[in-house]
Parts: sequence; C-alpha cells; structure tokens
Amino acid sequence: MINRFSSRKQKLAESFLNERLVGAKNYDRIAGYFSSSILEIAGENLEGMEGTVRMVCNSQLDERDVKTSRAAHAAMRREWCAAEPENYGSKAKGRFAKLYELLRSGKLEVKVLPDTVFGLIHGKGGVITLQNGEKTSFIGSANETYHAWKLNYELIWEDDSPEAVQWVQEEFDALWIHPDARDLADFVIEDISRIAKREVIQKIEDWREDPEPASSIVELPVYRNDLGLWEHQKYFIKLAFDAHQGPHGARFVLADMVGLGKTLQLAMVAQLIALTGDKPILILAPKTLIWQWQDEMTERLDLPSAVWTGKQWVDEQGIEYPIMGQEGIKQCPRRIGVVSYGLVTKGSKTIEYIKELSYDCIIVDEAHHARRRNLGPNKEKESPEPNNLLSFLQVMGGKSKSILLATATPVQLYPIEAWDLLKILSSGNNESVLGNKSSLWQRDAVRSLDLVSGIEELPEDEMERWNWIRNPLPPSSENRDIEIIRRAFNIGNDVVTVPGSDYIKLREPEKDRVRKLSRDFMKDHNPFIRHIVRRTRKFLENTINDETNEPYLKPIKVELQGEDIRDAIILTTYLNDAYKLAEEFCHLFSKRSRGGGFLKTLLLRRVGSTLYAGKRTSEAMLGIKHENLEAEEEDEDENEDIQVSDIFKEMSIEERNVLQRFLDIISEKEDQDPKYQK
Repeated sequence: MINRFSSRKQKLAESFLNERLVGAKNYDRIAGYFSSSILEIAGENLEGMEGTVRMVCNSQLDERDVKTSRAAHAAMRREWCAAEPENYGSKAKGRFAKLYELLRSGKLEVKVLPDTVFGLIHGKGGVITLQNGEKTSFIGSANETYHAWKLNYELIWEDDSPEAVQWVQEEFDALWIHPDARDLADFVIEDISRIAKREVIQKIEDWREDPEPASSIVELPVYRNDLGLWEHQKYFIKLAFDAHQGPHGARFVLADMVGLGKTLQLAMVAQLIALTGDKPILILAPKTLIWQWQDEMTERLDLPSAVWTGKQWVDEQGIEYPIMGQEGIKQCPRRIGVVSYGLVTKGSKTIEYIKELSYDCIIVDEAHHARRRNLGPNKEKESPEPNNLLSFLQVMGGKSKSILLATATPVQLYPIEAWDLLKILSSGNNESVLGNKSSLWQRDAVRSLDLVSGIEELPEDEMERWNWIRNPLPPSSENRDIEIIRRAFNIGNDVVTVPGSDYIKLREPEKDRVRKLSRDFMKDHNPFIRHIVRRTRKFLENTINDETNEPYLKPIKVELQGEDIRDAIILTTYLNDAYKLAEEFCHLFSKRSRGGGFLKTLLLRRVGSTLYAGKRTSEAMLGIKHENLEAEEEDEDENEDIQVSDIFKEMSIEERNVLQRFLDIISEKEDQDPKYQK
C-alpha cells in the first residue's frame, strides 16, 4: 500500500513516524542530517524498540580523512565541536542523556559518510521492521531532526510493497557498508555524555573547593578547535598543577625538544594556577617571543593576558594602558603579565618594581640564557659569577610559590648549566629541589653531576649513601621504598629533609630498604630526574601507548624540496676555506673542552645560514662588539651569541688565530654570499 504524507495536512511525527516505531523491531535510516532533537518527538519509541536503529548521515569529512581510523575520528571531532553543542542549553541535557544511552547500549548505531563519496545526501529514506515482522519503506524530504518532523514543510511517500522495501534497503546497505563509512567517533559519544551532565559553575570559589582541571579546559579552543592535548602535555600539566597545590609549589624545568608544545603546556598550567590563586603570574621571555606568548594564550586557551612593551601594557584585545613611569609595570591589567627579560639583561631599573610584588607563579622561557659568566673548561668548581638574568631569578625564587623554566637545551656546553637551573628552582629557601644548605647536592655540584651521569659511583659507605638520599628525601609517590621509609619516620611529603643521625632510628628491614634504594637512586630518583622533564620527538614517535596501541605522537613525514643537485648552492672556494677553518677551530677547542661538537654545529649552521650570521657568531666568540650593534642589542635579550663569548675568554693563541682567519674570510666576502647569488 502506498501512503502519502504532507506536513501541510497532518503532523508527520504523530501520523507517521511514532505510529510506525511503536514496538518496531528495526529501523534503518538514510538520514542525510541527524540531530539529537529527534529524541524530543520519538525518544520513547526509539528506546522501546526491540532491535536496533541504524542511521547513515552526511559529514563534511574529506576522503583523505577516512584513510585511517585516527584521521576519521579527528575530523569528526572537529566537525562536532564546530557545531558548539554545549550551547544548546540546559533544556537539551535530557535528550543528550538519552542519546548517549542509546549509543552506548548499541540500540542506536550511527555511521558517517564523507560528502565527497556521493555528494551531499539529499535522498532521505528508511526501512522500518514493524512489531508484527512486516516491513515498510519511505522516502521523502525529512531529515532525522525535530524541525523536519515537527516544524518544516516536508513530504513523505510510504510504500510497503516488497519491491519498494527492497529498493530502499539496497540503497541503505550501499551507504552503510561503503568502505569510506565510519562509525561515530568515541570522542563524539563521550562528549554527548559530558554535555548531558554539564553544569556551569557560577562562582570561582565553588570550583576552588575541588579544583578539577578537566572541567576548566574541556571547552577551550585547544580542545574544541584543535584536537586537544598530547599525552605528554597532559602529563606535565598535571604534574605541575598538582605540585603547585602541594606544600612546596611547582619547581620544574620543562626541557622538551623544539616542537613538542612547551608554550602551550606552560600557558595551561598558568591558567589553572590563576584559577586557584589571587596573586599575579609573571611570564619572562625573549623580546622576540612575548607577542607569540600572548597569541598562543588567546587563540588556544581564550586566556586573557597583557604584554609590557617597555612603556605600557597591551592586553589580548590590543587595548593599550598608558602608564606614567617605570613603576607602571606593577599595574598589569591582567592576572598574567608577559615581560621581556631584556629588561633584566640590560639592567633596567624597571626590574626593581617587579621584585616588589609576590607571585603565584613565574614562568621563564628560553631559560638557558640564565647562566654563570665564568663557564669554561675546569671552571665548574669556581664560585659562580651569575649573569644578570641568573642573578635576578635567584632573587625571584623567594617571591613566587612556583617557578617553571623552559628550555630545549638545559645543557649547551657544560653539565653545570643544568645544576644552575636547579639552583634557580631551589632559591627562596625551597628545600624540595636540592635540599637545604647543608645538602651534598648544594655543597658539591660537580660531584653530584658526576654521580648522576655515571662518571662516579656512589661509595659503599652506608652513611654517605644515606646522606645523598635524605636531603632532600623524595616524596612517597616516587617509590614504594621511599613511602615505607617516610612512614617509619612518621613524616609527610611536606617534610623534605631528614637529619643524618636519624638513620640509627630505623629498624633493620627499613635500613635494607635504604640500601636497596641507594642502588638505583642516582639513576631514577635524583633531583635532576625529578625536576627536569625532557621528552624527545623520537621517543614519543617510537613508543607505543598501551591504552591506544598507537605511538604517543604521530610521526610527521617530511618531503624535502630542493634536494636535487641543480638546486644546490655552489660551495665557493672561500666558503670551503671558512668551513675548514671552523672545523679546525672546533677540533682545537675540543682538546680542552667537551663542547667542541656543539660549537662545530653552531658555527657551521650559522655560516650556512648567512655569512652575516657566521660573522656575528665568530665576533661574539672573540668578544668583538660594534657601536652600531650596541643600540640594537640594548633592548634585546642576552643573545645566545653574546653569551657564548664568556666561554672563550681563555682561548689559546692558536685557537684565536684560527677563529680570526675564519672571521676575516667571511667578512671580506660578506657581500658575495652565495645564498643571495642563487
């Protein structure tokens, strides 16, 4: 029998859809477009069906998106979030809860098909297996939405003849089993559940009673517009935020390789800390990065901030706050202020006003610029002569609960540089990093580095081993043995040092725990391991996550262009001579220092970039400065090239002569740089 329905003459939901779905066994639907609003008119009947509902829907997925399951799920996530389902309001929560239950129970199955396969699915239809086992089919204009069945002008043509049922079923099956059809992404299903339970917290004080990070970040652009956080980013954010809420604050060096999202991780930690506290958060960065910091926080986290230009504050909307005098730096219009540490390196008086404030957190980007001036071979045991930035940060440690340092190169030439960074973290009498002033980690930096790097082994003396372990004593979460040792002393994680004489108070089983712990302590539990967090792209791309059975980071394959011989830049005679001199200099330097390999990379990379860059680097090593560069550098940060010059104050005559010849060649030929001749 053929039946025709028009929404002009009757209510389609009551006269057709709900009547057919009562007690129905199955429902196959070519929906075109599907919305949870259908549950407002057919929810009970869908829930009461004996069998399953299968729907195939349109999606703006690209054919490239469905080549892998991961790509398909990522594309579905973007499309779902772009619709902003969280803005449907509290009235939609009930139907989202029903939809989630239907999807999770398997009563409702949804597949999406890219528009590019057959074009936009304008043909809508379905097959309903009725309660008595008979089937009926229909085609028409209606999508599977509330508006289609209740409000819009729609036409439905029903035909229960075997031929019609078979025809519609074949069309459905062709779409359902198509190789490009994909199951609805798990993220979408779980987000439906989240929205069903979504509660808006009206007061920040209510959130602070039980600060759950996920609730504050799940609707940020990084999750709704992007694909969320990588697993290694989640790890550090949780580590730092949990530590900030503890008795000692968060004191870490984030040393991930370039490209692994250090800025985003630190910015999100800053956001969470801002939500839990009332003091300002200071971000110190090179002048070239201050606006990048603000852009990242605005675009990915919707996080307000202000940048100090040297004369005034500028907020995330570009609004300027003119302020008279240097003291205006204390009047930041936002909780998070971004300041160039060029102010520090050039010794500006403005930094004295920064010191007057107390902070919830201080974040320092490119923190390797904070270093001692007297770096060099066999100088590790000398009393450090801190540069302006290092000296400033050692003071600021007492002004902030948490300090987070970021650098991809915590060690550039000498391991003592890593110790200096930990010394910053321990400033302000924070004993959780290197212990108190009597700690072996504080008193003997060189030996501690030798022990950690395996150059020296811990002595067999039991008390000396205990002295390295007890001050500072790691938190109980580090290791079962540490937990039991802490329990024996009846101390919580707020206590970070134990008197050496207390060792005799331990029973023999607990002393055995100390002996066992000491065997791997320098490898697994030393302060460098616990406070420097470093992940490499190679590790993340080649290590399988047990939960997803996929790498922690999807490998990025790069197709290099310009690799043919015809694309190469000819290595001129003078440039070849310069390369050889650079290699000779690095060879001479490496005889008295372990930094020769790094310098070779630095020099060749700079001169390979431009002759001017090579010239600037070699001049810095030789300690040459020009008047026309002084003004340029006055407002800049302590350039890495300039810092390197401190390391070469004691160059031998032979080293200096080779480096000078290198400089003479590239200075003479600077206007003939082959890169610009190409």
